[in-house]
Amino acid sequence: MMLNARLPRLCLALVFGVCYAVSASAQELNWAEKMFDQRTIDFGVVARGSDAVARVKITNLYKQVAHISDVRTTCGCSAGKPSKTSLESLEEGYIEVTMDTRKFTRRKDSNVIITFDAPLFQEVRIPITAYIRTDVVFDPGSVNFGAVEHGKEATRTIKLQYAGRNEWQIKEIKSRNESVVAKAVETVRSNGRVDYDIVVTLAPNTPPGTVREQLTLITDDQTSPQVPLLVEANVEADVTVTPAIVSLGVLKPGEAKQFNVVIKGRQPFQIDRVECDTDNGLFKVRLPQTAAQVHVLPMTITAPDKPGDLSEEFSITVNGRPEPVTFKARGRVSEPPAG
Repeated sequence: MMLNARLPRLCLALVFGVCYAVSASAQELNWAEKMFDQRTIDFGVVARGSDAVARVKITNLYKQVAHISDVRTTCGCSAGKPSKTSLESLEEGYIEVTMDTRKFTRRKDSNVIITFDAPLFQEVRIPITAYIRTDVVFDPGSVNFGAVEHGKEATRTIKLQYAGRNEWQIKEIKSRNESVVAKAVETVRSNGRVDYDIVVTLAPNTPPGTVREQLTLITDDQTSPQVPLLVEANVEADVTVTPAIVSLGVLKPGEAKQFNVVIKGRQPFQIDRVECDTDNGLFKVRLPQTAAQVHVLPMTITAPDKPGDLSEEFSITVNGRPEPVTFKARGRVSEPPAG
């Protein structure tokens, strides 16, 4: 079975395990490894009880569907799971890896092993390392805002407990996202115990979508001054589209494919029109005639005769809403059969 890659540098001989040069084969990644955006996971130093979670992105670079048959780890201190098990051509997903920081402490090393059974059998092994410190504990283990209405400010507070030096202190909290601001409020300092409330605020102008940020608490520790803290939120607009990116897979020239997108609102709404960036006539849509809180929008694409990548952005105009709602569709048109 030939593996069709979008990247011309892919060595088919290597995919099938035929190595013509030992030195070259040792340096080249196999076909499955090339789909991953990172080859190691290093959590660094984390607090006990914290939610230590990492995501490794996977992009299917090939024409065939890539199927994940198994995800496992080599230690009970870590676990892994895929966001989806099948990836169409050009579709993205991720492997989520978590460390158990409640049962385990100090240095922990393991591997997450991802097994593919299509388009070919292959295993990818990603090393994991973390150091779980015992003197700092979060309760709960992360800041999870859940669903937040766009345009509204939200605040969450978690507890930090430290056991050790009586003079230990948090000097500052750094955030790479200007929409996420945090402060440390000292609540206890006695007999080597120091407690803080970590107060995290999500700004009202945070764009709709998923927020996933790692705050860094800077302490006066000489050896391990930084303590990471995970912040997650789902900022919901008044109207949302699912999926945000439609994966069309690989289409034959002239092939028609139907798909649905779901549009949800806080209140019943009317869809006035759906437009796409390019005026190529490939897409057709059947508009609903009544207002509803949830619309299932049936759409059809007819693939062009020219092979290559397909990418389109759509704008949905909602009655009474000043800004349109957008989503994208991606896929690929295959080469016509020879002869």
